[in-house]
Amino acid sequence: MKIWSSLAVLFVIVLAGCAGGAKLVQESEDGGVVVYPFKGEQGSMLSSFRQDALALMKEKCGGPYTIVKEGETKGRTRMASSIEGAQEPVQERRWGIQFQCKGGEPVPKSQQD
Repeated sequence: MKIWSSLAVLFVIVLAGCAGGAKLVQESEDGGVVVYPFKGEQGSMLSSFRQDALALMKEKCGGPYTIVKEGETKGRTRMASSIEGAQEPVQERRWGIQFQCKGGEPVPKSQQD
């Protein structure tokens, strides 16, 4: 029975990791693109995930960076159930930031992990 409990906990952790926050979705030698979810009424600038996105960009660049372009990008639709057996589609909006590292050397991918 302990194995099933452990597997259930692991499954919940994996699902939580897939729920989404800020993610580096495109990477180049000197920059990339980060996306994060936001709620319409809250706006992209006030999303709690924006700080995570900025931290990812700083980490990738090993310091300062320049935002080249940003704006709403393709979101996703997922099924959510508030009542057992009843599912409804939930539209998630996403914000994308294209950035370029300033000056110094970007941190190699092998050192980012």
